[in-house]
Amino acid sequence: MITGGASGLGEATAERLARQGAKVAILDVQTERAQTVAERIGGIAVHCDVTSAESAQEAIAIAREKHGVARVLVNCAGAGSGKRVVGKSGPMPLEDFTKIINLNLVGTFNMTRLAAADMIASDPIGEERGVILFTSSVAAFEGQIGQAAYAASKGGVASMTIQLAREFAQFGVRVMTIAPGIFLTPLLYTASPEVQESLANGIPFPRRLGQPDEFADLVSHIVGNRYLNGEIIRIDGATRMAPR
Repeated sequence: MITGGASGLGEATAERLARQGAKVAILDVQTERAQTVAERIGGIAVHCDVTSAESAQEAIAIAREKHGVARVLVNCAGAGSGKRVVGKSGPMPLEDFTKIINLNLVGTFNMTRLAAADMIASDPIGEERGVILFTSSVAAFEGQIGQAAYAASKGGVASMTIQLAREFAQFGVRVMTIAPGIFLTPLLYTASPEVQESLANGIPFPRRLGQPDEFADLVSHIVGNRYLNGEIIRIDGATRMAPR
């Protein structure tokens, strides 16, 4: 199961795992877009709001009915926002902060608790029962000015990694996190070539934006390498984000 699999990093991951023979369920609020991707890769699309307990339960039940218990969960659903905690118009509205926390952090936890319960109740495949992947960000470690909500949400995701890896270890369920740098996702497609070039110039090497396929490569390796557990892997071209 891949949340946020209708676009960006999630879409690239869905394509990669499908090519490797996985039965892929794309869970997304972008229903039409998810269906288009699912048809292309031979998977299924399921409407899912990761922030809703009921929607998540229903989506996982549908995926389980179609494909059986999911042995891999990739949490890609998320969003960002740019706003200072105290700006020209005063303090940031609380709902602007909680909205991002709810989607990026609570949504990831919501999907994880439900998918993990299914994995734990299933028979092992070899020495493990499944693997859960989180998508954090370099902003978890070097949050820029205006990224309080995003940095906090991604930092929360990162800090759950070792905790849940320890909690699920007795059941043979691994937990890993990827922290991407600046990737060429739908948000950046709308930016001008000049803006894209400016961002790329701040990356030591390779001096370009990350490609979604490179994120998908790492997901694929983590799924296949069973000794990877409880770790956060940065994929950022040696980027360290500046304050602005």
